[in-house]
Amino acid sequence: MYAGEEIEKISKEKEKWEKGPLKLVLDKWGEEKRSFETLSGKEVKRLYTPLDISNKEYLEEINFPGSYPFTRGVLPTGYRGKLWTRRQVTGFATPEETNKRLKYLQKEGQTGLNIVFDLPTHNQLDSDNPLCEGEVGKDGVPVDTLRDVEVIFDGIDIGSISTSIITGGPAVMSMFLALAQKRNIPFNVLRGTLQNDAVSLYYTVNFRRLPLQTLYKLTVDVVEYCVKEMPHWNPISFIGYQIREKGSTAAQEIAFTFGSAVEYANALIARGLNVDDFAPRFSFFFNAHNDFFEEVCKYRAARRLWARIMKDRFGAENPLSWLLRYHVQTAGCSLTAQQPMNNIIRTTIQALAAVLGGTHSLHTNSMDEAYALPSETAVRVALRTQQIIAHESGVTHTVDPLGGSYFIEKLTDDLEEEARSIIEKIDDQGGMLQAVSEGWVQKQIQDASYAYKKDIEEKKRLIVGVNCFEVEKDELPIEILKIDPSYEELQKKNLVKVREQRDEKMVKDSLDRLHEAAATGENVFPYFIDASHTYASIEEMMKACTGIKG
Repeated sequence: MYAGEEIEKISKEKEKWEKGPLKLVLDKWGEEKRSFETLSGKEVKRLYTPLDISNKEYLEEINFPGSYPFTRGVLPTGYRGKLWTRRQVTGFATPEETNKRLKYLQKEGQTGLNIVFDLPTHNQLDSDNPLCEGEVGKDGVPVDTLRDVEVIFDGIDIGSISTSIITGGPAVMSMFLALAQKRNIPFNVLRGTLQNDAVSLYYTVNFRRLPLQTLYKLTVDVVEYCVKEMPHWNPISFIGYQIREKGSTAAQEIAFTFGSAVEYANALIARGLNVDDFAPRFSFFFNAHNDFFEEVCKYRAARRLWARIMKDRFGAENPLSWLLRYHVQTAGCSLTAQQPMNNIIRTTIQALAAVLGGTHSLHTNSMDEAYALPSETAVRVALRTQQIIAHESGVTHTVDPLGGSYFIEKLTDDLEEEARSIIEKIDDQGGMLQAVSEGWVQKQIQDASYAYKKDIEEKKRLIVGVNCFEVEKDELPIEILKIDPSYEELQKKNLVKVREQRDEKMVKDSLDRLHEAAATGENVFPYFIDASHTYASIEEMMKACTGIKG
């Protein structure tokens, strides 16, 4: 970017500056005697200049928005053509209550649905399983059968709105497709995303009722089916979010997310698919943490690294395969129970970083989430945060407004290089499945998390209201959402009613066909859809498919 003579001139001027103005100020006032580093522990220098990026070639390393390697974004027009999707996570209590909240958010300006499910559903268990007592509807919406999916989307046109289904495995997705068939909506018009990254869910949130290899196979089945039948659907969203919530650094978040994506890409190629058949439908889910500049650079680095992985490693020829398409959620782990109103400011900073980093979809956490699932008041404030950034801040007027900053470009380079180095270590161990199976990935995250928490305990890292600027008493200014225990019993009664009204022979026949397909190694997902139509339950389908015991 700079010629040799220019670099030499800048270098000499920098030396003069250090011996002149800088030395005078340091001698008179000094500087804080502490290390300056990002949230992930990367050293931040006092000053960045052209010398820090003197070896960069603009067209090869940065280039224009919409041009390889997409450092500045995948769209030439940025947000001037289309804003990111405002997509608040919703799911709690019962399908009926969740349906009400979805409609409320649509009325308030949400432009995409984002539905999270409770722990029993994530673990493929029916609500009346004794293991689920006390957990039904507590941290997401319960889904037992197609009946629940019908209620969740009652009065909502799933053919015209993008829907994100935040769970893994084939069961809930098969019910969603069965609903589409009942409404005569062709699969090829459905838009949305299934989270479905079983590898990451296995080691971040401990969804381990099935062996990792079994979960992995089921995930690949769903992706393969959707690639062939649903051209506008993202059949998997590789999860960086929970990796970061678990305590990883920014570079680890990138690397472990891409490690899973590489693993699945290899599996799909082994099934005879061409990389350009599926890569354009890969999507990603990242965290937005507190370190503003590091987060902006994380997204820029991830975009560039993914483009290079697809082009250089997999030989993808379709430019759409090179694009990193991702959703961002602000960092739940950063929210504090102490002085919870401060969480609005934290979320705003995080959301702004996501936008300046070029996100395509965004969820902003609510101020009360250190206490409970968000109330209507809190979730409206969170949605308004996005709308104010979009319509009042002016940050959407130009593409990648921070691009060209010496600090931004250098930190982007550093994060990409560190993430690449971690991916090479994953490769050395035989891939992500092997690295997770041996506990190596978990150990890296645990070490990073311990270092971060130790810094907080020792006050090397200040968290307002937690280890500095505390107050004796601070109450949440709004009423928090409480899940009525009676909702669990209501969900169980509805499940019993479904079992009484369905055709048991049709259920048994569909489950037998599913079992036979699983036993022969066939792609089981079409059989899940057929079983969903009979109102087979999520646990019945998983038992038929895997022989799992409840």
